Amino acid sequence: MKSTFLTPNRHGYSVRFSPFNPDQLVVATSQYYGLTGGGTLFLLERNQGNLVEVGTYLWPDGLFDVTWSEIDPQTVATACGDCSLQIWNLFANTPPVILNEHTKEVYSVDWSKTRQQQLIISASWDCTVKLWDPNRKTSLSTFTGHNQLVYNAMWSPHVANCFASVSGEGTLKIWNISSPSTPITTKVHDAEVLSCDWCKYDQNLLTTGGSDGLIRGWDLRNLNQPIFQLIGCEYAVRRVQFSPHNLSVIASVSYDFTTRIWDFNKCPEAIETINHHTEFVYGLDWNVLKKGELADCGWDSLVHVFNCNSVVC
Repeated sequence: MKSTFLTPNRHGYSVRFSPFNPDQLVVATSQYYGLTGGGTLFLLERNQGNLVEVGTYLWPDGLFDVTWSEIDPQTVATACGDCSLQIWNLFANTPPVILNEHTKEVYSVDWSKTRQQQLIISASWDCTVKLWDPNRKTSLSTFTGHNQLVYNAMWSPHVANCFASVSGEGTLKIWNISSPSTPITTKVHDAEVLSCDWCKYDQNLLTTGGSDGLIRGWDLRNLNQPIFQLIGCEYAVRRVQFSPHNLSVIASVSYDFTTRIWDFNKCPEAIETINHHTEFVYGLDWNVLKKGELADCGWDSLVHVFNCNSVVC
């Protein structure tokens, strides 16, 4: 069964399920397609099959990404067009903590997946990635090396202190926060790379999505060529994400208005294509706590929560 929520006059950029509550999610949105105007963070909850607004949090500039804390079910961080990050307590009537060091739009934010060390990374159009302790107002490190916009940075779910980043020059970089000046770098697309994600079952496996419409898989032990290539998206792949329940299943969203499900062990074409948006699809997330369930959001102001019909999901 599909549940849908409308974000009036706000265009969806990012959606994330809570890692604590299978019926709760947050959506980062922007006014006027993120080109100008403010942003709104929506906290939604599923109630008897419907998505209900629990809270809204306003910001004077567009919100481009959101991530949950891995230890606190009330806390999320957002990435913003005004060069800052915000850390919100969703259930306290207090303003967010603001982290403000980037010099251009912050396009991606991710909370570390290991409970032992809670850290945040932010990727920016200023060509850097910054490392933050959420309890400090200044960054711990700045990672330089990309020479074009950094679109996405994601923590490894397996290796503490390790994260990946992708950017407009077509490269994937693998970083260790202990040695920020020596990332592993490889060219992964002959186009801008908009998204990356780590496999949840193999610490050496990553996937990337590019503005060329291609999704590629990479093994860190041999980065000379992709281990798989998925084809079918007509325009740029905006976000790509491994299933938390199946090693070889990937979901993607694209500027061709589609959400697609892939199984790279079966074939290079999508095993399922969902057409329920009428504009660019920007946000995507698997529900870790409900097998086969996803959420997406797009510039048509719609948020959908739905089930993958493919039995492998």
